[in-house]
Amino acid sequence: MKKILITGKNSYVGKSFKSWLGNYPDKYSIDFISLRENSWKEEDFSVYDVVLHVAGIAHVSTDPKMEDIYYKVNRDLTIETAEKAKAEGVKQFIFMSSIIVYGDSSSEQRVIDKNTKPTPSNFYGNSKLQAEEGIKSLNSENFRIAIIRPPMIYGKNSKGNYPKLAKAAQILPLFPDVDNKRSMLHIDNLSEFIRLIVDHEESGLFFPQNKEYVSTSEMVKVIAGFHSKNIKLTKMFNPLLNLIGIKFGIVNKVFGNLVYEKSMSLYKENYQVRDFRKTIELTEK
Repeated sequence: MKKILITGKNSYVGKSFKSWLGNYPDKYSIDFISLRENSWKEEDFSVYDVVLHVAGIAHVSTDPKMEDIYYKVNRDLTIETAEKAKAEGVKQFIFMSSIIVYGDSSSEQRVIDKNTKPTPSNFYGNSKLQAEEGIKSLNSENFRIAIIRPPMIYGKNSKGNYPKLAKAAQILPLFPDVDNKRSMLHIDNLSEFIRLIVDHEESGLFFPQNKEYVSTSEMVKVIAGFHSKNIKLTKMFNPLLNLIGIKFGIVNKVFGNLVYEKSMSLYKENYQVRDFRKTIELTEK
């Protein structure tokens, strides 16, 4: 039985992963630990095979007063946790990074491939990237480091932009018809991917995503359909969106383009256990 320690007691990814492993009750045991106080430093990590590090600040802030906190939590705490895990004999450390290390989405087509260099556009993305760089040197045959850079994660009770779009789908009669493409990752697909990474004791850099790219407009329409709402997509707002998108990043965040080239996300076992329509059904029902 694999013994897994998850950092971040309130983590959406962490709690969802534990729930997913409930499908395999005899294969894994899960414990959570909070890193908010210094008491975690006294805990014994040596009893665990894997540390899944999902503790961190997940939302993007532009408040310069928050910058130091982002680096302390997302970078420094990650490195300190990894160092403790290695020193105490943990075999694998899995770090949840983000596609945000590549910067923002774009109004133009934007495809990330294996040659794309990270160019973070804010201190959230930079703190994640610096955390990656800070733990890479700890990787060894006896301490395997797996870094996961997921795109937008969504699912039942998720936070971020998805629930805002889902709410819009249920109340708006019209929604902009924009032909964009986004990589996304349903929480079940991510949970299965992490499970496989644990099983195979992987190390390296990983880019999981759903099989399908997603258009924001089509996603809203599908969400509306599961609520028996007939939302109409229209291009009448597109000129205005193009105009204000230059000045307001939120437009590109919602309607911009940002995808992983699909071959980057292939794995030796299938982790994409939910197709797009099923993920929306499970999220919305």
